[in-house]
Amino acid sequence: MSAGVEAADVLRLSKEFFDRTVAPNAAAWDHAQDMDEKIAGLLGAQGLLVPSLPEQAGGRGFDMDVLGRFNEQAGRACGSVRNLIGVQGMVAHALQRWAKPPLRDRWVPRLAAGEVYGSFALTEPHSGSDARAAATVAERRGGSVVLNGEKSWISFAARAGVFLVFARLEGHVAAILVERDTPGVHVTPQGDLLGLRASHLAAIRFDGCEVPAEHVVAQGPLAFDAVATAALDHGRFSTAWGSVGLAAACLDASLERAATRQQFGTPIGDHQLVARMITRMVCAVDSARMQCEAAARARDSSDRDAVRRTLIAKYVASENAFAVASDAVQMHGAYGCSAQSSVERHLRDAKIQCVIEGTSQIQETQIGQLTLTSWRAAQRRAEALAPSQNGR
Repeated sequence: MSAGVEAADVLRLSKEFFDRTVAPNAAAWDHAQDMDEKIAGLLGAQGLLVPSLPEQAGGRGFDMDVLGRFNEQAGRACGSVRNLIGVQGMVAHALQRWAKPPLRDRWVPRLAAGEVYGSFALTEPHSGSDARAAATVAERRGGSVVLNGEKSWISFAARAGVFLVFARLEGHVAAILVERDTPGVHVTPQGDLLGLRASHLAAIRFDGCEVPAEHVVAQGPLAFDAVATAALDHGRFSTAWGSVGLAAACLDASLERAATRQQFGTPIGDHQLVARMITRMVCAVDSARMQCEAAARARDSSDRDAVRRTLIAKYVASENAFAVASDAVQMHGAYGCSAQSSVERHLRDAKIQCVIEGTSQIQETQIGQLTLTSWRAAQRRAEALAPSQNGR
């Protein structure tokens, strides 16, 4: 979407939706560990559940800048709703790009409309970031593929109608689409998490689960890099912008607290140490947003550095969101430690942002490695262009 006026109108209307329909219910959903089923459909009816899909596939054709700001709005209102938007996009985009037309045309419009939930089934009880060590296996039997194994901590798996499952097939990682009602699929909800508690996490066990061979979306040495990495990249971008929204919500709540809470005869914002906290929070929110904007520009221009920029954005935004939320709880005192305060929920949700779509520690490793690789490539290009000593 490149028309600025249209994009501004959509963002304004979506903000009204989040402010009116989502934010007032976020605390109740967190407490109940259950999100209103209607939210996915309401977003889908407006093309906003997977808004970066083209309009003919049920989206809005958002460019990366608009998509990012939309996720910021969602993150400001409710972390679990933002997580739904991110996960639904990961599955839908993977199918839109790599699935065979019959599979793509059957599921992508339904995912975009919110008629069915999708789950990205990668993590296992004993392998998270080291996804290549996954123990779930698949084998071909005639015109079918049979899966055995277990996935764990899978967002929206408790409600999902379809799972994009990563398993080892013939020695390579494969992405396989599995429908929930397939015999041999067993789903066990996993509740009482620290944050994002309305994300309907579940464990999935595959016990001789047989699906048509056409459900293999991708297989081979490049399957993991092509499908999983691209999907995780989409999820990190959503998480990064959602973290900005979460941090901004904590900053807003803290500014109101600093202006209205009286201690020692003056608003607490007049005290130097509280002003220092506000300064840290403002700088953290602004710096995170700048990194997200840089990632959006790189992704929109298909820059070769887009993956690294997205990793940086997710790392900085999630870590900053946790720091801002922690300061917000501190500024709110005892009230900030209670479930009556939004900042208590934001603090728990913020910590999860530092874990999902790759932990902060994994991202520190990846960012360092990619930066070194980029530097070495630049050095080689410079040496190739420089005149040799013998040619002078």
